[in-house]
Amino acid sequence: MHNNKKTSGLAIAAVLLASACGTSTKNMYAPADCPVPQFASEEYTIGPGDMLNVVVWRHEEITTTIPVRPDGKISTPLVDDMLASGKTPSELALDMEVVLSEYLRTPEVSIIVTGQGASNQIQVVGEVLTPQALSYREGVKVLDVVVSAGGLTEFAAGHKAHVVRQSLDGNIKCRVNLRDLMSGDMSSNILVFPGDVLVVPESSF
Repeated sequence: MHNNKKTSGLAIAAVLLASACGTSTKNMYAPADCPVPQFASEEYTIGPGDMLNVVVWRHEEITTTIPVRPDGKISTPLVDDMLASGKTPSELALDMEVVLSEYLRTPEVSIIVTGQGASNQIQVVGEVLTPQALSYREGVKVLDVVVSAGGLTEFAAGHKAHVVRQSLDGNIKCRVNLRDLMSGDMSSNILVFPGDVLVVPESSF
């Protein structure tokens, strides 16, 4: 029996995914054809809820750790309401250096992401042992997500699992046959990206 905390989390996830999981079958992609998000980049992209360590070299008094606000902006000493969401850490650092150059001589800024918000996480919901949000890392695949979630429950319909992925045209769904994947067939072991949701439905007996 699930505890109250887990049940509450699943209920919230169900509400958030209601529209995404309602995507019609005609928009369901096979693993080999699952589109890579147009916004995917090789370098990490900052999103709302991310925790940033802003290091200004030789100026510890304005070095700080702050969250990215829901509007995608941050405020630090001497830098107010700067857009961070959608930028890479290096891009944000350069933008902050431009502003700080009005107050400091040759400022050097480093941005370190110490925590990820929901937009940069991978969600896994449904019939896995530990439904949860996982921090994204480059090169992570579906099997990594399943293993991190403790594997499938005995009630899982692994052959009906799918990844809900955000795209510029809305949400899409990509089939992933976890039953075959767990048996050694790697054809469904696709890459996952920030914002992806792995949905494992319950089997109907």
